[in-house]
Amino acid sequence: MAKERSGAGDPARTLELLWREPGHAGPRRGPRQGLTVDAVVQAGIELADSGGLDALTMRGVAQRLGVTPMTLYTYVPGKAELLDLMLDAVYVRMPRGDHTAVPWRTRVEAVARENRDLYRRHTWVATLPTTRPPLGPGLMAKYEHELAAFDGLGLDDVEMDAALTFLLGFVQSVARADFDAQSAARDSAMSDGQWWAANEPLLAKVFDPARYPLATRVGSAAGAVHQSVYDPEHAFDFGLQRILDGLTHLIADRS
Repeated sequence: MAKERSGAGDPARTLELLWREPGHAGPRRGPRQGLTVDAVVQAGIELADSGGLDALTMRGVAQRLGVTPMTLYTYVPGKAELLDLMLDAVYVRMPRGDHTAVPWRTRVEAVARENRDLYRRHTWVATLPTTRPPLGPGLMAKYEHELAAFDGLGLDDVEMDAALTFLLGFVQSVARADFDAQSAARDSAMSDGQWWAANEPLLAKVFDPARYPLATRVGSAAGAVHQSVYDPEHAFDFGLQRILDGLTHLIADRS
C-alpha cells in the first residue's frame, strides 16, 4: 500500500495526468462517463479539506461524485496518483502577486505568507510529505515565482534553491504546529488555558521550581504573554524575521 506522501504513485502515469492537455481529461479505457480528471481531483480536494487525509479514500471520492469506485479508476489509477494531482491543483490556484518592484525582504516575506495561506486553506497539505513533489505545472509555476524573490541578490543558483527550501520548511513546520495545537484543542474539547487550569494542581505536586529556575521563569513569562503554551502568530513572525536577518548577512557577504 502506498504511503501518504507525494511521489508514491506510478511516475509515468502521474506525469501524463499532471501535464494533460485541455480537452484530454477523460478516462483511458472503458465507456465514457460524465466525469473528467479535474472533477475527480476537485472531489478529492473537497474531501481532504473537510476531513483531512484520513477522509480521503477512492471510495469516498466515488461516492461524492455519484459513481462506482471502478469507474473512478478509469480516470485516476489510485490514491497515490490522486494525491499528486490534488497537490499540484492547489499549487496552480495559489495567488501569485507581482513583487518585482518591492524590496527583497518584502518579496521573501510575501512568499512565506502565500504558503502559510495555502496551508490554512488546505491543512492537509502541511501534513503531506513532499520530498518527491509532483513535477506538474502547478509546482513548476510555484517554484519559478518563488525563486524570483531571491533573484538578483548575488546568490548562486544552489544558494537560491537552498534559501527557498529553508524558508518553505520553516513555514510548513509552523503550519504543522498550528494544526497540531488545533487538533489537541478539538480532541480534548479544551483550550490551552482550560487544559493548564485543569492540570496545574497535578503539576504543582510533582514540579519543583527551585530545581528548574530558568524553565520556570521563561515558561511563565512566555505563557503570560501568549496566554497559551504556543502562539502560532508569534512563532511565525519571530522565525520569519530571523530568517530574513540571516539572509541579509548572507547577501551582504556575497556583495
